[in-house]
Amino acid sequence: MKSYNDAVKILKKSNIKISDQFIKSINSVNRICSENIYSNQHYPSADNSSVDGFAINARDTNGISQKKFKRLKVVGSISAGSKPFKKILKKDQAIEIMTGGILPIGTNCIIPIEKCSLIKDKINKYILIKQKFKKFENVRFKGSDFKKKDLLIKKNTLINSNHIMAFKALGVGNIKVKKKINVVFFSSGNEISEDNSIPSWKIRNSNHHYIKSLKNNFLFDFKNLGILRDNDEKKFHKKLHKILKSNVNIIITSGGVSKGKFDFIPLIIKKFKLSHFFKDVALRPGKPILFAKIKNKEKVIFGLPGNPMSSAACFRFFVIPFIINILGQKSEKPIRGVLKNSFLKKRKFTRFAKSKLSTTKNGKILVEILKGQESFRIKPFIKSNIWALLPAGKSQFKKGDTVDCFSHNHFNQTFV
Repeated sequence: MKSYNDAVKILKKSNIKISDQFIKSINSVNRICSENIYSNQHYPSADNSSVDGFAINARDTNGISQKKFKRLKVVGSISAGSKPFKKILKKDQAIEIMTGGILPIGTNCIIPIEKCSLIKDKINKYILIKQKFKKFENVRFKGSDFKKKDLLIKKNTLINSNHIMAFKALGVGNIKVKKKINVVFFSSGNEISEDNSIPSWKIRNSNHHYIKSLKNNFLFDFKNLGILRDNDEKKFHKKLHKILKSNVNIIITSGGVSKGKFDFIPLIIKKFKLSHFFKDVALRPGKPILFAKIKNKEKVIFGLPGNPMSSAACFRFFVIPFIINILGQKSEKPIRGVLKNSFLKKRKFTRFAKSKLSTTKNGKILVEILKGQESFRIKPFIKSNIWALLPAGKSQFKKGDTVDCFSHNHFNQTFV
């Protein structure tokens, strides 16, 4: 039986290659970019107004004081999205301009509408200015945010909604990203059912639907390949042969990996040529977990235990780190929290504990390990919002100890 740390080392050695594809940048959220992405243009694309008001030349406000006002003639109007004003403004002229409007030639300053008064005679409109303005007040300069060919995001960045805003604003079209990882899933056991109405000797297939629900959070496509019944060894062997010729990257099974009479998953997998393999890891929940890398193939197999919490924990702490690694992402950094209560476990075993994270008024992160840590108990999982990882080598965790935590449903994000 391997330690959790040794099992993770094998995962890291079992890297598989994920190919690239080009997609529209606006459809790339939650994808990994495969190359540096650069701005296609200056942003803003031209000098423009940051306020609604009047574009003038600042020199026309020289000499203005509280006792000496000045009147400028309004000679036109510019809105955001309109073509640039063609005429060059002359001395003591102004042009009405809206936020985002292109700065007219001959102007270098915007007077906010609330800082002047609009007056009219029978023919013309004027603004009355009662204070001096500086050159470039309320002007947004061309390229002040991005210059053309500025780096937007680096290779291997996980694209989020903030990036989508930048891509569209800067005219980024198609981009190269990692293909989504193709995952196929088998459930196993005569007891498993997809029906809601079942007899007491059946079990609803919660593992299938739990893992499927995470596909958008963890960057994979998911296909369910059904339920393997207790005597389906040949069927499973045949399906694996077919899958090895497909574009599938990760094969996941749920159940059938322990030592029961009908637990045939390990036996079938060992019939294939493997470059890496482990079975049984010193952890709770999830001890019977299996992993195999198919030799000379860009494919791996994870055999998850059948108990719901064992399956969920092994998916989070084995499958997800593997996905992070093959997508070129840095290893997750844990959230560090202080225990609110004590917990006792076996010294030689790593423990994934259903826990609840909270913060104090002072920003201190607290972690409560919930009651009901058995692998069949779902109720505390619903109440939890974090996994606490309690490493091997220590049996007693006391109130006040610091522990590492990992999100259930998302990558841990680093904000500092």
